Amino acid sequence: MLFFKVNTARISRLACGAALLVLCACGSGDEAEIPVQVEGAAATTVNGEKIYISDVELEAVARGLIPAGQPLDHKSTEYKTVLDQLIDQKLMAQEALRRKIDQEPAAQRRLQIARERILGNLLVEDLVAREVTDASIDRMYAEQVALQQSNDEVAIAHILFDTQEEAEAVYAEIQDGASFESMARAHSRDTATRMENGNLGYVSPNDQPDPFPVMIADTQEGDVSKPFQSADGWHILKVKDRRTRAPKTRDEMRPEIVTFLTLNEISKILRELRTKATIQEGGPGAPGATPTPLSLDEKPAPLSEDSSAVPEGNEL
Repeated sequence: MLFFKVNTARISRLACGAALLVLCACGSGDEAEIPVQVEGAAATTVNGEKIYISDVELEAVARGLIPAGQPLDHKSTEYKTVLDQLIDQKLMAQEALRRKIDQEPAAQRRLQIARERILGNLLVEDLVAREVTDASIDRMYAEQVALQQSNDEVAIAHILFDTQEEAEAVYAEIQDGASFESMARAHSRDTATRMENGNLGYVSPNDQPDPFPVMIADTQEGDVSKPFQSADGWHILKVKDRRTRAPKTRDEMRPEIVTFLTLNEISKILRELRTKATIQEGGPGAPGATPTPLSLDEKPAPLSEDSSAVPEGNEL
C-alpha cells in the first residue's frame, strides 16, 4: 500500500474542496478527457428560464448517480428526480429574486463567496486538465515502480517479435487459450531463450531496460502482459514468480497518483499566488496593520512506502 506525504495543513479550504470535486472525476480510471457540454438541448423551461439536459447530467455526476461522461437515460427515475429538484431550485431562486433578497448586504456577501468558491473549482479543473495528464501519471508510476521493486526478484519469460502485428497475433492466441510456452518455442526471435520457453530466470526489474520495469510491475504473477516495444523489438512478457510482494498495477495506483498530483498543483499555484499577494490582517487601513506577504513553505513530499512517516490524516 502506498502513502502520500502531502502537507495540506497550509492549503486553503477552498482549494481542498475544489480538489475533492475534481478528484471524483479524475480518479475514476477513465483515461479519456471528458468534455463538459455547456447548455445544448433544454430539459424544461421554468417561467421562461431553461434548465438544460447537461445541467441534469452534471448534477447527477455530482451526486454520484452516474460516472462522469456517462449519459443519463432521460426515462430513468434518477433523471426525473434530479430534474424535479432542479426545477424546485430554479423556482426558489426566482422567488428570492422577486423578493429582492439578493440585494440585501448579507445575501450579496454570501453570493460573492459562492462565486469565489466556484471560480476556485474551475481553476483546479483547469490545472488538472493541463498538468495531471496520462504522461505525468505514467512518469510518477514509473518512479513508484522503481522504488517498490528496488529489492525485488522476479522470474520472467518473454517472447520477442520483429513487428507489432506478430506480437498482437500471438497475444490473441494466448488470450484464447494457447500456452505461453508453446508460443515462445514457435515464435520467439530470441534464440538464446526460445527453446527454454522464453525463460529469463529471476531478474531485478530495475536492472532491466525500459520499459521492462513498468511492464513487470503492471503484470500480476502468472499473467501475460500486453505487447510492448523495447529497443530490441516487440515483446510479450510473463511473470512466473515473485520473491517479494508485487507492487500495485498502474490502474490500482492511478487514483492515488491523481490525488497526489492534483494536491501538488494546488500547492504550487497557491504558493505562487500567496508570494505575489499582499495579505494583511484586518484589511487595508486597519490600525497597526502592515502588509505581510505569506507563502506556502513546503512542497508536497515524494510518495513514500514508509507508513510511519505519514502525517496523521494524509493516509490514502
